[in-house]
Amino acid sequence: MNENQLKNMEIFKNITEDEIKEMNAAGIFRERTYQKEEAIFHAGDTTREIGLLLSGSAHIENHDLWGNKTILSDIMPGQIFAEVYAFLGTEPMRVDVTAKEESQVVFLHVGHVLSDLERGENWKIKMHHNLLMLAARKNLVLSDRIFLTSSKSIRGRVLSYLSMMTIEKQSKEFDIPFNRQQLADYLSVNRSALSNELGKMQEEGLITFRHNHFVIRESDFQFVYGGN
Repeated sequence: MNENQLKNMEIFKNITEDEIKEMNAAGIFRERTYQKEEAIFHAGDTTREIGLLLSGSAHIENHDLWGNKTILSDIMPGQIFAEVYAFLGTEPMRVDVTAKEESQVVFLHVGHVLSDLERGENWKIKMHHNLLMLAARKNLVLSDRIFLTSSKSIRGRVLSYLSMMTIEKQSKEFDIPFNRQQLADYLSVNRSALSNELGKMQEEGLITFRHNHFVIRESDFQFVYGGN
């Protein structure tokens, strides 16, 4: 495992390469590669490990008893997942985590992070701080998700999502991390209905798009980030 690759992840912010080597020597990490569409975690699993995505991409998904799938979050390299379940330990996961493509994952066992806190290893203090910041950011993402699905109309959900992407990218032109089916799953709408609505919005001059590349055309979107 490449310690230099790990130190660039936000969870290791201000943690030195030597400290990461110390953690590795203590057996905190294990590494695994997943193929496209392979499950990293299943709903119902319990875990004491936080997933750290080194390469590739993954989705956090919910599957109901009738086979419907909703994409709750997109995981990109450098991001973590399953941290809440890892700290709870015995709580069954409510979601699946699935690799979108061949993906390399490092798992960090939280038992080592929580144990012997009185010893005051410097890396443990820094990691606790980093995990708190990441948890706060995850809470914001979940709040965005609730906001996105609050609209009853497909157009309302699309407009909310594109507005959020405009804020995130600070631009009216950007790529989204989903193909059309994945975007439909993320917004909890029918794919054909979504494609139809996007086509209407393009005809009306609100947006232009090709595959996952979008350009906002409507001047009313200027309020989103103050651009021109």
